[in-house]
Amino acid sequence: MIEDSLFDESMDENNMPDVNTSAPKESDSIPNTIAIDGPAASGKSTLGKRVADKLGYLFFDTGVMYRAITWVALQKQVDLEDESRVTHLAQHTALDIQSPSRDDGRQCDILADGVDITWEIRTPEVDRNVSLVSSYAGVREALTLQQRKIGERGQVVMMGRDIGTVVLPDADLKIYLDASAEVRAQRRHAEILKRGEKSDQDQVLEGMHKRDRFDSTRKIAPLKPAEDAIIINSDNLNEEQVLLQVLFLITQRSRHQE
Repeated sequence: MIEDSLFDESMDENNMPDVNTSAPKESDSIPNTIAIDGPAASGKSTLGKRVADKLGYLFFDTGVMYRAITWVALQKQVDLEDESRVTHLAQHTALDIQSPSRDDGRQCDILADGVDITWEIRTPEVDRNVSLVSSYAGVREALTLQQRKIGERGQVVMMGRDIGTVVLPDADLKIYLDASAEVRAQRRHAEILKRGEKSDQDQVLEGMHKRDRFDSTRKIAPLKPAEDAIIINSDNLNEEQVLLQVLFLITQRSRHQE
């Protein structure tokens, strides 16, 4: 693990590192696979999407696959408490993640056996059940294989909690985006209020601690930085500054490989 502190106060969004904004050719030395891991509400989604857009890469939040299997199981009326049946479903459902085919707010297309279910997986029923489905060892193993195949296509920014350690252990660049529970709870609290919903910051913090304990102590693919990941702590950085750090890392890697 490498602690990263590359941010230069003289750098801002008007002075971003020069990174090719078109999709790189195979001969280019820009990292072909980028893994971003980190705890809940650390800003992984925002960072991953912006890096992918900058490079012209696919942005892949692996959590959508667990939502997809949950939705398929609900549609097929599979008992979600039946681990073996849910696992069998995950093993025999072909999932794919592709660049967005339409401009309707989606970050990608999510396909299950060739059917676009991008928005179907965002229902409250899926929200209530996805944690159970994603806790099954067989489901995680089956989906990890599918995630890895997508990663092997290259030109992808993949985000999750076990990308650098399990899904793409050979990723060209691994980022572990971290922040204290207090800062993450504060940000999540602000997001909820911005949506016009009620929120108690102490309760949000309590939930954050609970999720951190679960993610870091689970037996299967626990949340932890890969040994060769670069750790960025965003406690005192805004979104632009975090993006700058990662773009700077990308240009460094590119120059070192030239």
